[in-house]
Amino acid sequence: MSNSPEIGSRTRTRAIMERYGVRTKKSFGQNFLTDLNVLKKIVDAADISKNDNVIEIGPGIGALTEQLAQKAGEVLALEIDQDLIPVLTEVLAPYDNVKVLNQDVLQANLPELIKQEFADPARPIKVVANLPYYITSPILMNLLASPVNWATICVMMQKEVAQRLTAKPGTKQYGALTLAIEYQMEAKIAFDVSRKVFVPSPNVDSAIVVLQPRSTTLPVQPFNKQKLFGFIRGCFAHRRKSLWNNLQSVISKEPVAKGKMTMILNNLGISPQIRPEKLTLEQFIDLANALHQQALL
Repeated sequence: MSNSPEIGSRTRTRAIMERYGVRTKKSFGQNFLTDLNVLKKIVDAADISKNDNVIEIGPGIGALTEQLAQKAGEVLALEIDQDLIPVLTEVLAPYDNVKVLNQDVLQANLPELIKQEFADPARPIKVVANLPYYITSPILMNLLASPVNWATICVMMQKEVAQRLTAKPGTKQYGALTLAIEYQMEAKIAFDVSRKVFVPSPNVDSAIVVLQPRSTTLPVQPFNKQKLFGFIRGCFAHRRKSLWNNLQSVISKEPVAKGKMTMILNNLGISPQIRPEKLTLEQFIDLANALHQQALL
């Protein structure tokens, strides 16, 4: 191993940026984390061991990658910025369990990458990442849509988004994203991260969120997962409006449809005047199934 300070230290980060002429790019949402204590806490929150394969999204200059390499079996780092590939190749050279690919995770065939790039693809697969703020939700949705059985997804994101992921019914943060996550995973905020530990400093604070597969199955399944979440998004389109008003936008304003919707809501014990954020995931599934049975969805 090199005797140089670890990559995540502020002095080493600045030295690497100066040596390679690295300038953070707003187009990729780049903010380099420069606090070793926080980096180590992220690895701890993901509960990384030598039995794990880790996919890191957006390694930047390798600060988190290095910490992961010290604990994981193997690390596959996907970096969209081709200018950082030679930097990562050199600074991570001491670690023979790291592979770096110039890859956009949203375009990646994740099952194939796992099969091709890990020596033992059967190990538990964990995702660890400092996600760009502007594309956090699409990346999470892409990971959850993948057929890969993720053991853990441990990611840093804007604190406000973290609160939405972990929100409870009836709160202002609760919405379609909350429910999309809850359908497959249990989410918790591990700890907050100050904006002051980044170069450059973002305008907001961050949080580490840990997602793990649900420990219990849902009591009822939707007739169609994709249609369910399209329906839920429609129900949250106008948050200040009642469920009834949102349903008319999603379904139909025809008298026959209104009659059927009234019957369905009555049968389910749901008030038409309730706000969508008051409904649980199970209630949304029940409602979507009932609407489908009446040919309204």
